[in-house]
Amino acid sequence: MSLDLEQIRRIARLARIAVSDAEAADTAASLSGVLGLIGEMQAVDTTGIEPMAHALDAQVSSAQRLREDKAVEPDRRTAYQASAPAVQDGLYLVPRVVE
Repeated sequence: MSLDLEQIRRIARLARIAVSDAEAADTAASLSGVLGLIGEMQAVDTTGIEPMAHALDAQVSSAQRLREDKAVEPDRRTAYQASAPAVQDGLYLVPRVVE
């Protein structure tokens, strides 16, 4: 399946995105490539193949190498919040935007 420029312009309008003619042509080529790849994947016969819940299910060994869960960078929250206009209890205060 391929998309033409009119379809790209319609999608851009629906998404409220301004696209030039050159961008529309590039986008059409990119999206057509993605749709072509999806078509190829749908054409593969997967009869008898059970879906995997996770990629690690395919490993021969059930043991996973896990690193120790520890902080490796220093806490610099105070330094980062020093330039913020308003901070309270370690949180950034921002103006309300939804009423």
